[in-house]
Amino acid sequence: MNATQLVERYIDTWNESDPETRRSAVSHLWAEDAHYVDPVADVSGRDGISDLIGAVQQQVPGHVFRLVDDCIDAHHNVVRFSWELVPATGGESLAVGFDVAVTGEDGRIGSVLGFLDKVPGA
Repeated sequence: MNATQLVERYIDTWNESDPETRRSAVSHLWAEDAHYVDPVADVSGRDGISDLIGAVQQQVPGHVFRLVDDCIDAHHNVVRFSWELVPATGGESLAVGFDVAVTGEDGRIGSVLGFLDKVPGA
């Protein structure tokens, strides 16, 4: 899988609202011992990551993540990309950030470091 495909699947996983489908997507995309950290979250393992995604969706119902400007930068086993959280019906972004994902030899995500450039209420 190339960097663009990886990021597209990653964003799709963050937008998947069905818990079982999301868990399946996470298990295919993330390593078993994967780790996700950003300024407001720090979770490990596939279940922790899937639960975090579900919690974020509950906090911002009616919103979806999308890639900003299709800007993906990658080298070796590292990829960075910018995203935004927007109303599903269109409109101004609620949050904006960028993530750096590191993949293992099997191509699965081993870790993601997230940075928030715009957050709700800030």
